[in-house]
Amino acid sequence: MNTLKFLALTIIATGFFGSALADTPTTRADGVTVIHLDEYNGYFSAEETLAGLKAGDYEFVITNKAGKLVGFQIQNYKTHETLDKFGLKPGETRTSRVTITEDGVRYRCPINVTPWYDLDGIK
Repeated sequence: MNTLKFLALTIIATGFFGSALADTPTTRADGVTVIHLDEYNGYFSAEETLAGLKAGDYEFVITNKAGKLVGFQIQNYKTHETLDKFGLKPGETRTSRVTITEDGVRYRCPINVTPWYDLDGIK
């Protein structure tokens, strides 16, 4: 492969994989950390990394990109106590403010059933 082709492929790959990396969650001045989730048909996509979250107050901003009615349910990971639950119309964005303890949390769509997303490594 000549140098020009190799350089072009490297630039394309870097652009593709670089944009696939998740951002670090932002914590506002009021101490609330914001996580953006897009809900599609059968899965969620997070804009920010969900690894290494700490106990505290969070806002989950959920956008329905499924093109049909979906929902959002978030629970305490250990007790399964529901912290919030609501439906979202196509294209709608809603915010869920919850306090996450060291128990962790899990979330899913109860309408367009998705598997549970477990966040149990909270410190």
